[in-house]
Amino acid sequence: MKLLGAIEGGGTKFVVAVGTEDGQIQQIESFPTTTPEETMDRTVAFFKDKGISSIGFGSFGPVDLNPNSPTYGHIAKTPKPHWSGYDVVGHLKRHLNVPVGFDTDVNGAALGEATFGAAKGLNSCLYITVGTGIGAGAVVEGKLVHGLLHPEMGHIMVKRHPEDTYEGKCPYHKDCLEGLAAGPAIEARWGVKAYELGEDHKAWELQTFYLAQALMNYILTISPEKIILGGGVSKQLHLFPRIREQVKTLLNGYVQHPAILEVNEDYIVPPALQDRAGITGALALAVQALK
Repeated sequence: MKLLGAIEGGGTKFVVAVGTEDGQIQQIESFPTTTPEETMDRTVAFFKDKGISSIGFGSFGPVDLNPNSPTYGHIAKTPKPHWSGYDVVGHLKRHLNVPVGFDTDVNGAALGEATFGAAKGLNSCLYITVGTGIGAGAVVEGKLVHGLLHPEMGHIMVKRHPEDTYEGKCPYHKDCLEGLAAGPAIEARWGVKAYELGEDHKAWELQTFYLAQALMNYILTISPEKIILGGGVSKQLHLFPRIREQVKTLLNGYVQHPAILEVNEDYIVPPALQDRAGITGALALAVQALK
């Protein structure tokens, strides 16, 4: 069986791995995200002499995913110092000379769950991660969703909770979904990190309120067969029944499907691949590049 390379490129750390076409990780390593040259050189050094046939790269965004664009494979404008405009795919191809499958980190995670995880065997799914930021990737009719650029579902607008006076953390939109419900917003609002809050804290009522609105919007827009809720929020298992119930309340019987009408616990779920959804998704991108 051929060996494939996988990269989960985050704004804070890079995870690199070697695995097989059936989604099995054989070797994995992580290191901090520093300058693009240093980080990409370290990535290349990991894969040298590993005998890989292709690489899948799920990257922090925004990125250019249009194969016909002169800046395909580049990081687009980002607040991450030095990374704007950097040709990450070109760097890999110059030094490793193998096919590269490239997408956003959340699209990669969605593909990973669709190929090897919670949505295996389904035609569609949505993966949303709630952590330092909020992002989502979608598989529809077996294919990852792209458009002018790529979906930025973490920045949709949501109704404000009537008791929430926090202005919002997003530097672009203030009180979009990410601005109200990502980790930095929770910390700014309550003065502690999310994992330090007890299950009965008011913060979780607000999180449920905002995330359920987002999921309602996604359900009405792309009608995914499964929703996978990942990132730091997936560790807060007490949130899942609350979110399922709130989604049902918001939809108010409009979507006539048992998964929603019965608050099906198999519809809105944590990642089956757990913390390896992103890197296993990158492996799935490598499988696509190989084909």
